[in-house]
Amino acid sequence: MIKLYDNGVYIVDGRNICESEAEVISVNGTCPSKEDAAEETIAYGILKAHNKSDDMKHMRLRFDSLTSHDITYVGIIQTARASGLERFPIPYVMTNCHNSLCAVGGTINEDDHKFALSAAHRFGGIYVPANMANIHSYNREAMAGCGKMILGSDSHTRYGALGCMAVGEGGGELAKQLLERTYDFDLPDTIAVYLTGAPKPGVGPHDVALSIVGAVYNNAYVKNKVMEFVGPGIASLPIEYRNAIDVMTTETTCWSSIWETDDETKHYLEMHGRAEDYKPLHPGKVAYYSGCIYVDLSTVECTIAMPMHPSNTFTIHELLENAEDILHETELNMNAQIKGASFDLMSKLRGKDIFVEQGEIAGCAGGTFDGIMAAADILRGRSCGNGAFTLSVYPGSMPAYAELVKNGTVSELISAGVIMRECFCGPCFGAGDCPANGEFSIRHTTRNFPNREGSKPGEGQMSAVGLMDSRSIAATAANGGKLTAASDLDVEYSSIEYHYESDIYEKRVYNGWGKAEPEFELRFGPNIKDWPDMPALTDDLMLKICSYITDPVTTTDELIPSGETSSYRSNPERLSQFALSKRDPEYAGRSMKVRSVERDRRASGSVSQEFAEVYKLLESHGIKCDPEGTDIGSSIFAMMPGDGSAREQAASCQRVLGASANFAKQYATKRYRSNCINWGMVPFIIEDPSIVQLNDYVFVPGIRQAIIDNTDKIKAYRVRKSSEDDKSFEIKEFEVSTGALTADERQIIIDGCLINYYKH
Repeated sequence: MIKLYDNGVYIVDGRNICESEAEVISVNGTCPSKEDAAEETIAYGILKAHNKSDDMKHMRLRFDSLTSHDITYVGIIQTARASGLERFPIPYVMTNCHNSLCAVGGTINEDDHKFALSAAHRFGGIYVPANMANIHSYNREAMAGCGKMILGSDSHTRYGALGCMAVGEGGGELAKQLLERTYDFDLPDTIAVYLTGAPKPGVGPHDVALSIVGAVYNNAYVKNKVMEFVGPGIASLPIEYRNAIDVMTTETTCWSSIWETDDETKHYLEMHGRAEDYKPLHPGKVAYYSGCIYVDLSTVECTIAMPMHPSNTFTIHELLENAEDILHETELNMNAQIKGASFDLMSKLRGKDIFVEQGEIAGCAGGTFDGIMAAADILRGRSCGNGAFTLSVYPGSMPAYAELVKNGTVSELISAGVIMRECFCGPCFGAGDCPANGEFSIRHTTRNFPNREGSKPGEGQMSAVGLMDSRSIAATAANGGKLTAASDLDVEYSSIEYHYESDIYEKRVYNGWGKAEPEFELRFGPNIKDWPDMPALTDDLMLKICSYITDPVTTTDELIPSGETSSYRSNPERLSQFALSKRDPEYAGRSMKVRSVERDRRASGSVSQEFAEVYKLLESHGIKCDPEGTDIGSSIFAMMPGDGSAREQAASCQRVLGASANFAKQYATKRYRSNCINWGMVPFIIEDPSIVQLNDYVFVPGIRQAIIDNTDKIKAYRVRKSSEDDKSFEIKEFEVSTGALTADERQIIIDGCLINYYKH
């Protein structure tokens, strides 16, 4: 059972949930104020220790360490270099777990890796070679500690189960930390996740995590808040079980997470040679939370998240009992969301059974030692069969892989027909092991967004992913691809202890922290390019809507696809050509035409005939214009853009293509909105989506002064052709807003981007 409380709660002694002051008094004798009790959460204490401001309501945070992988670290370092970087002021871990597969051929991926190694030497960083570990496994094993905070450029930067508050953000926020600036954020609310009971045999961490995601995503219950895991149920969970639940908190849209710590946490840190990083973390005697998610672990069932979102959850038994209805509805929703291909999900139904063609157990969520051991226990003496179904396993780190080799688990998995793979995040973001067209893959990974399996719907290719726990994936493999809940099998689960070998990392990881070599030459490959110049914000702004998206949510995967495009992420211009390519293939071309108009205007001082007509119309309505001094930029409208990945390229690619602003009804996450701001794009909010449409022009006079003044409502004018062939226009005045902007954010937008801001 998962229950969401409608209002805030007090938790007394970490165990008693009280919904009123009277209940607290009956249990505790006295009740502090909500304000005082809210300071008794674990989260508040950690945030206070990292806040460099005297004002806890408006925090300015400094983190203990940073981490990035090979999709993002080049852009971050290039941003920081252009802004004056001389050395890394805190430990910065650079892993190579995303571009370790050369999906496009050539040297460009390995060139990025050598750039990172040279940067680790020059600036004093930590370099984890390709296939040694995925980003989050390494940080759990080597960096996360109780009471610490880590900032990462991957959205699944979550180490709360180890007592470490971690945040996934766009690269601009990491660049700020590298330049010894702060992460500015208003104090978030904290939501208690109260765990009780213990999971049934066969129920794994993904089942728990997906059940929570399904309960809170659509109602934004924890959006931009901290999830604080408390309660007696924590003691029933091994530490890797907790880690695998915790990493999925990203899919709830929460800001960060934190857990109570105990002897399990202490043992994990001691085993990894970091006993000093342990300390007990518990809420105070009376702690106040703005909400509570009550989870009885004993009632959680084996669960699947159907395409195309982790919140689209059903228990596996519920799916099988209502297979025809659920498959049909899911198929309709999939095909409405995807352009260029269709998917026949109903073909997976054979009688009362559902068959899938592929299984993947991988990465920070599925590739844990415990998760792979449980899969091996289920498959022992069984076979995946020689039909269409295949199963691949990607351990999260080489220390975990080595232990699985030593205890014979790898041999048992291979004997069952499993393919053992390297430490690689590919199955999570669409690189490697892409199923055949029309196939359905079940994966213990973090996301099942469109294209997360690597297909190309625009080219007529379509496959799909359902998320499941490693245990049920193994049970399905044992039945030759027939969807099966692990709880339906009688399995004796082993309890083999994990032994960590630190020298595996010591022999291969370059740790240059505190040993910067300023004379060490950075190594650049031919694909690594500097960021292009970004113009400062002009007094007025002229925009053209180059993409108009009315889907309820637009993911970062749609804004800039993952998979093979990842190889170009060190080349801003080349990567930008992929912006919205899976959702609106014409967007890049439209935006580049607007960019050419603006470049010509800056070079010659004259405005193209297209925009001259718009200015003329505005003037005829008494709206003062200064065409020679007004930036012309592209823009997009989306209902709620930015769900999912932290990757800053979802915003920077738009900026490289000439975008000056975005319009949205709301922004899905803080991190995407921050990415827009850090790249100098105004994050406009509009109440009525119909006010604009594709190819409309929007003139925003006085925008620079409005940003300076932090104006709440800003006047704008929409100019629209009456029809595609008609040369007549119509004009409409409306209001836009930017939402709350900090002083630094306002200045970044005015300067044109974070790089310009630091130059100034």
